[in-house]
Amino acid sequence: MTQRLVSTIRGPDGVRRCWWCHGDPIYEAYHDTEWGVPSFDDRHLFEHVCLEGFQAGLSWITILRRRGGFRRAFADFEIERVARYNARSVERLLRDERIIRHRGKIESAINNARRALELIDEFGSLGTYFWRYEPARRRRTVTRRTLPATSAESVALSTDLKKRDWTFVGPTTMYAHLQAVGVINDHVTGCDVRSRIEAARHVIR
Repeated sequence: MTQRLVSTIRGPDGVRRCWWCHGDPIYEAYHDTEWGVPSFDDRHLFEHVCLEGFQAGLSWITILRRRGGFRRAFADFEIERVARYNARSVERLLRDERIIRHRGKIESAINNARRALELIDEFGSLGTYFWRYEPARRRRTVTRRTLPATSAESVALSTDLKKRDWTFVGPTTMYAHLQAVGVINDHVTGCDVRSRIEAARHVIR
């Protein structure tokens, strides 16, 4: 018998949420107020790209719990400031217990800040660039079982960013980024937040 995968869980507050955030107040607050909300803010978009890179091989809740530390360590993800970080900055960050102390990921965040400035020069904003990868809008049922790890758009985005010398931007990482900043609405069908997110997506068009 195939085990039924529950896609939504109703919390003690009566809100029905995507299964993955259930039971952790930090996770639930992120799910309710940020995940999937359409974003065009360059600082916010850059923060998410960096955090998704740091998340590779770890759980997202691990990153959320250290988010304040990441913001302090990376100048609140102000792109111009991070782009000026140097080898001494890397060594300082490797001693910073508030973040994930992984040299490759730290160097990637600094490199990607410099590449982000190039994208802004070319496209006017990171928002303009990332929203080019919004999939065609169509009615669809989203469940725990059908939720993909990548998409044609995330593969295309990853390929383009790698050509532009970005790092830690694989297709799975970029799919998670597109989900997080609202380019894709992957709140599952039946989640109380899904309709609010979809309404916000219609307002921006």
